[in-house]
This record gives sequence, C-alpha cells and structure tokens, in this order.
Amino acid sequence: MSSVSQLAKRFREVLLDGLWIANTNFKDQLKDVTWEQATTKIADLNTIAMLTFHIDYYIAGILNVFEGGDLEIKDKFSFDLPPIESQKQWEELLNKLCNDSDKFANLLEQLPDSKMDEVFVDEKYGTYQRNIDGMIEHAYYHLGQITLIKKLILFEHK
Repeated sequence: MSSVSQLAKRFREVLLDGLWIANTNFKDQLKDVTWEQATTKIADLNTIAMLTFHIDYYIAGILNVFEGGDLEIKDKFSFDLPPIESQKQWEELLNKLCNDSDKFANLLEQLPDSKMDEVFVDEKYGTYQRNIDGMIEHAYYHLGQITLIKKLILFEHK
C-alpha cells in the first residue's frame, strides 16, 4: 500500500469509519448528539459543536490547498463558530465535516507518494507528510475531548 493510501486510510479511521486507535471516530461519536448537547457548555471546556467546527476548519483549509487554492486559514479564526440554534444547523455542520473529510481523503489518495516530501505551501509549515500526520493527530486529540465532553453531558442529564 502506498504512503498516501495509508495516510488516507488513517485519516478516514479517525474521522469517518475507523475503530482501530480509539475504538471510535468523529462520525460515530457525533451521530446521536443533538444540537442542544453539541452547544452545551461545561465549565471552561469547548463545546462539542466548537470542536467539530475547529477540526473541519483545518480540514477545509488543507482541502483548499489540495484543490489548487491557497492556504487561507488562520489559527485565530479556528474557533469562530457561528451560533448553532437548531438541529438543522447542527446537522449542516456535521454534513460539512463528513463531506469535507471524504473529499480530503479522496484527494489525498490521488497525490503521488513523492508529494509527501515536498514543502506544504511554505517552508515554515514543513512537508505535506508533516501536515497530514499533524491533521490526523490533531483530530485524535479533539476526538478524545469530544468523547469525554459527551460523557459529561450524558452523566449530567441522568
């Protein structure tokens, strides 16, 4: 299996369909979360909705580069979630995350293995390999947070 195929598989595992590392994934964890739960604030933790937006923000930013565009995302905007005030708005965010993730993995698979050692946009960002590995690790980090926040919300409302 090529490097990009392995990376795409790892990416899909954390976002869409895997069970290997965390025995869950974003899609599975978020499928039964209501908009009220997604926007529930616990202490000073980010909400589930905010973390979902945050991960998609970075996926969409890298996806734009894969599609030939510029890297337009800025860390300072990565938590700028517009208010979610309905189930429909929450489902739109979930659909965006899943669609962007699927598109990201599909475009990643189309890259040649040699691209992984190339500079990603600017030397200060390192290589494609470093950025894709970082995206996967970043997603697992926030998946853990979402899983714990979800358990806290469910525990609180028993």
